[in-house]
Amino acid sequence: MEQQHTQRNGTAPPPEEKRRDTGSAGMRDFEKSTGLSSAEAEARLAQYGRNELPEKETPSWKIFLEGLMGPMPYMLWAAAIVEFGLQNYPDGAVLFGILFLNATISWYERVKAGNAVRALKNSLKPQAVVFRDGEWVKIHSAEVVPGDLVKLLAGSAVPADCRVNGGLVSLDQSAMTGESLPVTVSEGGEAMMGCTVLRGDSEATVENTGAHTFFGQTAALLNLGQASSNNDARKVLLRTMLILSVSSLLLCLISLIYLVARPNAESFRDGLEFAVVVLVASIPLAMEVVVTTTQALGARQLSAHSAIVSRLSAIEQLASVRILCSDKTGTLTLNQMMITEECPTFMPNMDRQELLKLAALATHWRDPPQDALDTMVLGAADLDACDTYQQLQFTPFDPVMKRSEAELREPGGLVFVVTKGAPHIVIDMCKMDDALHQQAVDTVSALGRRGIRALAVARSIDETREFHFAGLLTFLDPPRPDTKRTLELAKENGVEVKMITGDHALIAKEMARQLGLGTHILTADELPAHIDPDDQTVGEHYGGMCLDADGFAQVHPEHKFLVIEALQQCGLPVAMTGDGVNDAPALKRATVGIAVSGATDAARSAADIVLLEPGLSTVIHALLISRSVFQRMRSFLMYRISATVQLLIFFFIAVFAFDPVSYQPDPQVVQDSGRDVVDYPTFFHLPVLLLMLITLLNDGCLLTIGYDNVQPPARPMTWNLRVIFAVALMMSAISVVSSLLLLWMALDSSSSAGVFQGIGLPLIQFDHIVTLLYLKISVSDFLTLFSTRANDKFFFHSRPHPALAVAGAGSLLISSMLASFWPQGSLDSVPIQGLALGLSNKLLPLYVWIYSVVWFLVQDSVKVATFRVIEHYRLFGYMPDDFVQPAPLEGIKLEEMESSSAAGPAASGAAAAAGGGGSGGGSGGAAAAALPSTSTPSRTTSVTVPTPTSPAPSAAPSAAAAAAA
Repeated sequence: MEQQHTQRNGTAPPPEEKRRDTGSAGMRDFEKSTGLSSAEAEARLAQYGRNELPEKETPSWKIFLEGLMGPMPYMLWAAAIVEFGLQNYPDGAVLFGILFLNATISWYERVKAGNAVRALKNSLKPQAVVFRDGEWVKIHSAEVVPGDLVKLLAGSAVPADCRVNGGLVSLDQSAMTGESLPVTVSEGGEAMMGCTVLRGDSEATVENTGAHTFFGQTAALLNLGQASSNNDARKVLLRTMLILSVSSLLLCLISLIYLVARPNAESFRDGLEFAVVVLVASIPLAMEVVVTTTQALGARQLSAHSAIVSRLSAIEQLASVRILCSDKTGTLTLNQMMITEECPTFMPNMDRQELLKLAALATHWRDPPQDALDTMVLGAADLDACDTYQQLQFTPFDPVMKRSEAELREPGGLVFVVTKGAPHIVIDMCKMDDALHQQAVDTVSALGRRGIRALAVARSIDETREFHFAGLLTFLDPPRPDTKRTLELAKENGVEVKMITGDHALIAKEMARQLGLGTHILTADELPAHIDPDDQTVGEHYGGMCLDADGFAQVHPEHKFLVIEALQQCGLPVAMTGDGVNDAPALKRATVGIAVSGATDAARSAADIVLLEPGLSTVIHALLISRSVFQRMRSFLMYRISATVQLLIFFFIAVFAFDPVSYQPDPQVVQDSGRDVVDYPTFFHLPVLLLMLITLLNDGCLLTIGYDNVQPPARPMTWNLRVIFAVALMMSAISVVSSLLLLWMALDSSSSAGVFQGIGLPLIQFDHIVTLLYLKISVSDFLTLFSTRANDKFFFHSRPHPALAVAGAGSLLISSMLASFWPQGSLDSVPIQGLALGLSNKLLPLYVWIYSVVWFLVQDSVKVATFRVIEHYRLFGYMPDDFVQPAPLEGIKLEEMESSSAAGPAASGAAAAAGGGGSGGGSGGAAAAALPSTSTPSRTTSVTVPTPTSPAPSAAPSAAAAAAA
């Protein structure tokens, strides 16, 4: 347990004129807690239970049953039932075994993925500040018990149902009531679990915890605040499975009608058996399992880079991000304020030390610092001198007001008010003549042009409570040593970074200049103060403006929401980083919300990804990892479509094109060769068991694709099913042609003019033709996987991961052994015998391998050519983003960043002497050096789309072109 020893400042109810109480309706007398002992807390924990809500989890048995339902399992159910109806009990048993084996694998992978995400989310332990054993301590919020005295701090989540002991706090109750406007509560007012403290700083008495809270009792109705996520991968899978299922059923029906209605027709039983064969051949059982496993492994990779994923679908969405809106303080900068000796003062007898004392009085100076600015002030001020004052009222920093305020009583009895915050806010509040006002403004402007940030301090000097400007504390927040290189890497990988800060435009421009972001910075004055969240015209009105800007300064929470909404309505996936409670709406609205290291509970709960290490480099690492995961899923989907279509079309054409009986050799010729005569069927098909073996071995190998080596593309990735289907169909066409050609040559092997006899191969009968085609289809399927994994390049451009290579080699070895040494007999009334048995030439399996490899090279070349044609003619809306090689990760490895950061502010302070930082989410925003906004000539910058020969573009297309892209 992390303990923080503090003294409690006395507080007094605020003056009546400042009460805005709308949250204490129904207020009743209650006993204010004075804290608990550890023994009392343990006893109450045992009595009331942990302060947790029971999570609604899908039971394990239900997950297993879900694996038995869906388009593909239903088709397998139908095939198995038909086999049993035809009294083919062994085949029916095999199909049922495959069905339940797939459901078991799916159950295992889904449970494992869910456990992995749950474990990662549990590492983000929410904390509460409670008064135990006479001191304030931080504990896990699950250990809060009724009767505890808790601190309600701005930006934190209310840990349980409480009543406010005193003061004012503003609460966001939208998760409870759906009301977007904040509610202010005062002494005796209710603060319910699930609310977030927007403003204020107070103590509260816990009344109910866990399932006994209002939130716990109504969690089912409120859906636990879970946001609906756009799981594009699942939608793509469902659409693909639907297309394959409908195509399979259609081809099955056509084949059945043909076989039953043709001259010399088969019996309905034989036709139905063949339809089952085609049906089984079209079932990509492991499709959803492989995608889920790949995403779970990606989440594990992200956690190794200190990025915790709260939902798996966020991984694929991060891969599509084109614009990253980044907070400044703590993300682009070190968030380590270094106070300087320069201290302009504007009151008589005011010096730097006195100004520091006034700034400290505008805090809870004996409580733990709430942010970097308080840490800086309290570290430099004389706190013993502050202890001679009595704090009567305190209003903590508010991201909208951009200042904090305290009412105090001097040792002599004089009551006065002191405030500290953003210069442009504080200066305008103060009573001063025009000359002094202009001097203050000019001073702040001069500091801003030098990249120096300022914190304004003012106080009242009489009973009128009018503020008089005291002076400016100056400080630096230098950029991180790795930030500039990280931003360059983001640009090289197709992501435009836009800075969003509460600082003044001058500070933002200086920081942007240092980091190479561009200096076209918009201010809040150029954006509307409020928008309707459901307004679908925001992108039309403000999209171009937001797209052209390099960053945004002096913004409020609603402006962040506006920027995100406008860019997304332009069709651009946007990621947003934030840390404060004011960032939560924008984090929820963004395609991917990212809570940075040290974020508030509100920001973490709204985010899809939570970072555990500071800086932007972790975001870029996460983005590249997500693209690798997306690449694996896309390659797998392309393979699965190609392999399924290959089998479907091959059997469909074979039943129409070939009559095996017409190719049956003369029995006398067969007997003269010393072999038994084999009966030929009237149409070509493979036994169900062989098809199931192909499916099982393929799917077993595919489970390792989540570990495969891939090169993340240098551009954002999105699902384009038309391109995937086009390439997959071209690849399957090559496989179908090669298989049909081999079938024809094998059937014609008895002819003296046939290809087989022409190259010296022996006559083979139908039992060997079955294993010949089984081996060819198996080898072609596996080789297709090694082609699709290289995406638009030749297969040799990417080396497979050892796990995939070993699994593929093992599956191919098993298939080759089965095709070579299958004992003579029959399956489903189809004769079968291994290629190494009953023939004089034992090398026929090797020849099949050579034949398959040659056609694989043709297939791989056709794949690359198809991509090139699609790219050249921009078919199917395809953008050639994936043909750009990404920038290497060298120079921003985490180990190197840690060592460079360890050099501390001193290493970067000199370089940043002219630089500044800022914050739009914490009290860093209060320190923005501010002036009335100055106009900046407009220029156009946008998402750049480099050509294949230009990995690092120097020219940017127009905003309209970028929006279209």
